[in-house]
Amino acid sequence: MPRNISFEDIIGWTLRVGVLISAAFIIFGIALIYVHRGAGDFSFTELVKSNSPVNTSILPVSYINSSTVRSLNGLTFVLIGLIILMATPVIRVAIGIAQFAHERNWLYTAITAVVFMNLMLAIFVIPAIVVH
Repeated sequence: MPRNISFEDIIGWTLRVGVLISAAFIIFGIALIYVHRGAGDFSFTELVKSNSPVNTSILPVSYINSSTVRSLNGLTFVLIGLIILMATPVIRVAIGIAQFAHERNWLYTAITAVVFMNLMLAIFVIPAIVVH
């Protein structure tokens, strides 16, 4: 007898899988940094200092490209893991829109859609405005 999959199951699995994939990328990236004794133009000691100048404000998303992936740059994999980790709750909100629409709960569909739009603005539009 086939089991009906609920939205709660989908949300739970989405969050678990997102966190696990993110952790795998971050751990792999940290291992690469350790093995290569650094990443890209940054030495190992620069990366592990408590007051390291290396952070996401100096590493834009464009740092992730095919050449840094092919060269097994550890920072690239750490950044990919962080992006996946940040995207996981956003995907949860998108699934929430589908869940409330499926339940024909239009008020919560609209509220969740507004939350989703706010997230999209905060992720894509506001940083572009602030930088320029």
